[in-house]
Amino acid sequence: MVVKSFHAPLQIPNIDLWQHVFERKDRPFPEDKKIYIDPDTKRSYTWAQTRDTALEFGKGLKSQWGFKKGDTLGFFSPNNIDYAPVFFGVQWAGGSASTANPTYTAEELAFQMKDSRVRGIVTQMAMLPIVLEAAKSIGLPTDRIILLGDARDPTGKVKHFTEIHVAPGLLAPLSSRRPRLDPSTDIAFLVYSSGTTGLPKGVMLTHRNIVSNLVQMAHVEILNGVYHSGGPDGNGDKQLAVLPFFHVYGLTCIALQSIYMGIPAVVLPKFDLDRFCGLIQEYQITYASLPPPIILALAKHPSVAKYDLSSVKWLNSGAAPLGRDLVEQVWKRLLIPVMQGYGLSETSPVLTKMNIADWARYNGSCGKLLPNISAKVVDVDTGRELAPGEGEGELWFSGPNVFPGYLNRPELQNDTFSEDGFFKTGDIGYVDTKGNFYITDRLKELIKYKGFQVAPAELEGLLLGHDEITDACVVPAHDGARETEVPRAYVVVRAGVARSEDKAAEIVAWIDGKVAQHKRLRGGVRFIEEVPKNASGKLLRRVLKDAARKEDARAEGPKL
Repeated sequence: MVVKSFHAPLQIPNIDLWQHVFERKDRPFPEDKKIYIDPDTKRSYTWAQTRDTALEFGKGLKSQWGFKKGDTLGFFSPNNIDYAPVFFGVQWAGGSASTANPTYTAEELAFQMKDSRVRGIVTQMAMLPIVLEAAKSIGLPTDRIILLGDARDPTGKVKHFTEIHVAPGLLAPLSSRRPRLDPSTDIAFLVYSSGTTGLPKGVMLTHRNIVSNLVQMAHVEILNGVYHSGGPDGNGDKQLAVLPFFHVYGLTCIALQSIYMGIPAVVLPKFDLDRFCGLIQEYQITYASLPPPIILALAKHPSVAKYDLSSVKWLNSGAAPLGRDLVEQVWKRLLIPVMQGYGLSETSPVLTKMNIADWARYNGSCGKLLPNISAKVVDVDTGRELAPGEGEGELWFSGPNVFPGYLNRPELQNDTFSEDGFFKTGDIGYVDTKGNFYITDRLKELIKYKGFQVAPAELEGLLLGHDEITDACVVPAHDGARETEVPRAYVVVRAGVARSEDKAAEIVAWIDGKVAQHKRLRGGVRFIEEVPKNASGKLLRRVLKDAARKEDARAEGPKL
């Protein structure tokens, strides 16, 4: 059964991203509105300055490099206010931006840059040694590396992006003319999947994909009345940009949505809890889009109590599901509602979004479908399409924000899309009769205990409701006596809490009282210092799965 959005279908403009942001006739804020703000240097970009800087850079790419429609520029940088003006310059020139995780090694960076066939790489001075090593390995010359940020290369070998412009007297007609783009087929961004299974894959997001998601999100947020752009005097909402711009969550929901809706973004290069809370207080931040680890810190870390966070009207959470207890803890401590949303790199990213009026009544839900999106819940064993309220299965989606496929991987199309064009997410969840979606886990991460399916995320949500547990991850362990998988919890506890066998047994018993028989922590509890996570806040289960396998192998002894 196809589940339809409750919203009436929207008219998606058939234009590219540059036109959508910088040539719109209905912009509800003045062009001198500050959009990107650096809290350290106090540098900022208004809407008009972003446009003009991007235009200068885009013309420079065409003039100096011969950059043309379909070319790609790589990005390897932490968040910076120059990030968006530079990638908008790429958009103006008709190219695409391939954004890479700034924690990559040279080898990992080289893989992505080679796979996406970049003409150059944008970075910052601190990252230059890694970029130089990666560039050398793929045959990219040094003069194809560009710096953003405040630092310059003292040797002068690597140009700053402000040096990529049209030289006086060289303004050829071709350099000043935008190429004509097809929004449905031309690629705006190449973001890469996290690579939790195999090598990362390039997710091709077209201009139509991105424009669609901006229109869909704006409609829902304006309808809900939760965003107010204010005027040039600084009134209205402000957000804190801590999500990495290389990741589609930060890219679309902060870097792009800010300038499309006129919402100033105070940009942080990395997360530090005290800095984060201090800036909320200083700038009177009204909302933030955050990954679950930061929501967890706001609920439990003692440092939060030192700051006045009363300006925050709500928080958005995505990247992984939040448990009900954690949302309630944030509310009880800070009186801040947490709205959840759901999406993937492949969907630009947002598919569902919670209504501000529903956050408490449907706590645990990731909201309802955005306009123009349809969904299916498909039983993983039988392939039968389930009706709302009938049960959980793999979630499939269709809509204008869904990507066309993976770069250079046509062989994956049949496994990625159904015969009728629905994207198979690999996520397990369900939808209730009111249209609220709930994510329970990843299809490939379900633990199979004697044929029963156990969702690690459900157990993690419960564990995070324990007063003494500050973080948790559940992975499969091997029970040799029963020859089956069993859930094992790796937990981080508060300072001063004993990490003993008795405490582990106490936590196991506590969970036993909250779940069905097959969901019990039969693999036990292990204490760790930190739960491994990637830059977007997703749990790196494979790290702890490997630890569990090694422990179980030692316990079972050598095979005879």
